[in-house]
Amino acid sequence: MYYVYLLQSDLNNSFYLGSTKDLKRRFAEHNKGASIYTKKYLPWKLIYYEAFLTYALAYDRELALKRRSKSFQELVKRLGLER
Repeated sequence: MYYVYLLQSDLNNSFYLGSTKDLKRRFAEHNKGASIYTKKYLPWKLIYYEAFLTYALAYDRELALKRRSKSFQELVKRLGLER
């Protein structure tokens, strides 16, 4: 399985959206500071993920959420995380 995931920082409530094949490993890496994009906002909590059968499907979904802010805002609203 491949995953698209949404993290939220406990430090400033910012979001990070990514994709991976190993969700547990990747989440641990984010909280260990292994990612240059997320290490300054530690700690992170996993608040949402979607599973896909192929990498292409997961990557397409990640790009759709990142490129179409309305899609991302709808997801945040659905999760009850509106700011």
